[in-house]
Amino acid sequence: MQAILFQDMGVVAYDAAWDYQESLLQANLQLKAQWYNMPETSRPLSTGTVNHLLFCEHPHVYTIGKSGHMENLLVNDTRLKELNVSFFRTNRGGDITYHGPGQVVGYPILDLELFVTDLGKYMRNLEEAIIRTIAHYGIIGGRFPGSTGVWLDSDIKGKARKICAMGVRCSRWVTMHGFALNVNTDLRYFDYIVPCGITDKSVTSMQKELGYSVDEQEVKNLLKLEFGTVFNAEVVNGQLSVKA
Repeated sequence: MQAILFQDMGVVAYDAAWDYQESLLQANLQLKAQWYNMPETSRPLSTGTVNHLLFCEHPHVYTIGKSGHMENLLVNDTRLKELNVSFFRTNRGGDITYHGPGQVVGYPILDLELFVTDLGKYMRNLEEAIIRTIAHYGIIGGRFPGSTGVWLDSDIKGKARKICAMGVRCSRWVTMHGFALNVNTDLRYFDYIVPCGITDKSVTSMQKELGYSVDEQEVKNLLKLEFGTVFNAEVVNGQLSVKA
């Protein structure tokens, strides 16, 4: 069973969280490079990489992935300023999405060589952790063929709606970026983009589905638990070292 160091970063600016993720990823890449550069006869049993799971919430921000299309941002810079929304081009996969208050964002920095060297399986595991979490509230999540993330009623024509978006980067089997679960999210901010570049499906939240505001700390606790179960890992609390 692997150990995953957990940190709840609270509310943090998107670029600060990105920089922090990048520092953790680079530290792991350096450890792996040192290990592979050693003679095989003198290598320790482990590369020494450290797995992390970060939870946070961002101020209003739109982010777009490497393969994203700018036409999926439906407002100009002036309107972004009026809405008090930041914008970032990122190095993750996927198209455009929104992060903001009432959303639980998760950033796993995992060495997949300690878990499974299959990026598709990794994505399915992320989805599974979310599916199990929202099931505690009676929300039945699933997958939509050809798309990442967690969906509701994906098999009913005209009813499919996304409750959790995902986009990751993987370098030498070390991951960063991750998922965004809409808990009490103000869904109006999705009206100014084409979420994930998908034009014919909607976005939802736990609050919208249940009809009441959800305890976000409770969701985090459940998600942390289910993440450990899905990845067969012990998720332990770590130290916070990033500023908002």
